Amino acid sequence: MSSPALLPVSSRRLAALSPSSAVSFYPHHRATLRLSEKFILLLILSAFITLCFGAIFFLPDSSKHRRFDLGLQDVLIPHVEQGRPAGRDGSAGPQGGGGGVMVHGGGEEHQHRHREEEEQLRKMIRADHERALEEAKEKLKKSKDQIRAEIQTEKNRVVQDMKKREGKQLPRVPIPKLVGINNGDPGDPDTREKQEKIKEMMKHAWGNYRQYAWGHNELKPLSRKGHTTNIFGNSQLGATIVDALDTLYIMGLFDEFRDGKEWIEKNLDFSVNAEVSVFEVNIRFIGGLLAAYYLSGEEVFKQKAAQLAEKLLPSFNTPTGIPWAMVNLKSGVGRNWGWASAGSSILSEFGTLHLEFVHLSYLTGDPTYYKKVLHIRKLLQKMDRPNGLYPNYLNPRTGRWGQHHTSVGGLGDSFYEYLLKAWLVSDKTDTEARKMYDDAMQAIEKHLIKKSNTGLTFIGEWKNGHLERKMGHLTCFAGGMFALGADGSPDDKAGHYLQLGAEIAHTCHQSYDRTVLKLGPEAFKFDGGTEAVALRQNEKYYILRPEVIETYWYMWRFTHDPKYRQWGWEAAQAIDKYCRVIGGFSGVKDVYSSSPAYDDVQQSFFLAETLKYLYLLFSSDDLLPLDYWVFNTEAHPLPVLRSMNTTLSGNVVFQ
Repeated sequence: MSSPALLPVSSRRLAALSPSSAVSFYPHHRATLRLSEKFILLLILSAFITLCFGAIFFLPDSSKHRRFDLGLQDVLIPHVEQGRPAGRDGSAGPQGGGGGVMVHGGGEEHQHRHREEEEQLRKMIRADHERALEEAKEKLKKSKDQIRAEIQTEKNRVVQDMKKREGKQLPRVPIPKLVGINNGDPGDPDTREKQEKIKEMMKHAWGNYRQYAWGHNELKPLSRKGHTTNIFGNSQLGATIVDALDTLYIMGLFDEFRDGKEWIEKNLDFSVNAEVSVFEVNIRFIGGLLAAYYLSGEEVFKQKAAQLAEKLLPSFNTPTGIPWAMVNLKSGVGRNWGWASAGSSILSEFGTLHLEFVHLSYLTGDPTYYKKVLHIRKLLQKMDRPNGLYPNYLNPRTGRWGQHHTSVGGLGDSFYEYLLKAWLVSDKTDTEARKMYDDAMQAIEKHLIKKSNTGLTFIGEWKNGHLERKMGHLTCFAGGMFALGADGSPDDKAGHYLQLGAEIAHTCHQSYDRTVLKLGPEAFKFDGGTEAVALRQNEKYYILRPEVIETYWYMWRFTHDPKYRQWGWEAAQAIDKYCRVIGGFSGVKDVYSSSPAYDDVQQSFFLAETLKYLYLLFSSDDLLPLDYWVFNTEAHPLPVLRSMNTTLSGNVVFQ
């Protein structure tokens, strides 16, 4: 893996970053190709194909990872032989259902079949390679005018297709019963005063973004200007606006909500030449737009979510159906992060699409989205897992696991969260998702969850056969997850998992309480006499993350123990004291320093998650009750799809 400064900023799931890494490393200042350069491009393309073809045959195959073979008749043939995705949904296998996926455990017969399949694949790739060279030669025979005409024809076709898709009327489907979308008065004056303080912090964060960075993805509160990162492709997509909409609505800040809606109606355009993170755009934009639609009923949010989802579909065009990490919104070309274990996709990224895609299929009547995520699940079910654990890396071309690293923090976390929430959003009918979650929790508890010398429960990381006794701030969400999943646990273990959630909440509170600023570090160790404390300088920062407060809120909802509100209020006061600046809120670089330096970034997830969870912590339980709402990993609430609403005439999503 490359240095942390090369990683994308993420609200969760990705590996820890230093505060200074919030810059883009993928500029997209691409000059338009002149026609004469087309010939050069074709020659380079031919050479590139030749190099790739040679690499397939001559680069050594790693035998240390268990091979995950895909049935050729169901997966490889549609993608390699035809040169395009299988079927309308573009996923591997018939109807994206993951058919033909097999794991071979060894033996001469399996090995012989293995060699035959690989030889067949080589022949198909060779034929594809030769066909590409012939097409390139034919192109070179044409005149400039012919090439120009072909390019213009193709451009016109693409534009017309886009207009048809964007203008497509979505079906009218009943909105699930929406309960508790406003009010939430806590009753007692002291708690109401705290709730009002959180609302004031939201107004400060939003107001300064509105004044200094309107339309930009995020705010630099000290510089008082816009900020963006490579996860948004250097484009001005107004990430903070979309991410904050539902928080504004829930808090009753309707004037601010209307400002955001107006900007989205007039300015939010996904037809841009921008390479974006599929995962981040899904959880922030699609999740945010869907939540805003359900809360407000404004059709523009549903339409925009559907338009963006269409732009993400090409990322699934891989031999396995596991999506690329990034996709260009204009061209549909996808790729993975260069640092991610030999070109692998990341578990927490391709495993954190289910909630949003199920709701997309429900609202659009198009089963494509549901089939995409169901295919991913079916594929993972049939793979071997070392010690029952899911490694964080999976190669979308070969179907092999990458580096054997398992984490409930960065790179892995929200995959487990979405297994549980897939069950919850289905009104607890998706028992397959629940079983995968329960099995994963059993393996995690056996191999990753330990107690420190002084009795602090922590979740370590499994790396190449040994446990690293380190826990990240991102991992602290798991306390809330254990509490949320307690009801429905097998073998009457509900009380056990609720207690485990409480123990994780206590440990994460200790990571806050043992700092000077009373804000938690990015990661903390449990080595020797060091417990719940960061040792490295690049782990001492706090970038307005929500995970600890998220767990406080879930624990409050399930136990009503007043200590969770007290701990949340301590965190809110610390944020207001040490992260608040005149132009908004900024992360700090060292939570152990009494005079911390600022990173000058107001993350969009601060408005979407941190302030929302604080507000809910000081609200009554009838605001977004958990029997009716499921929060995506960016804290965007989506309604439970009751079974009577999912098999309606004309809506074939779940039939």
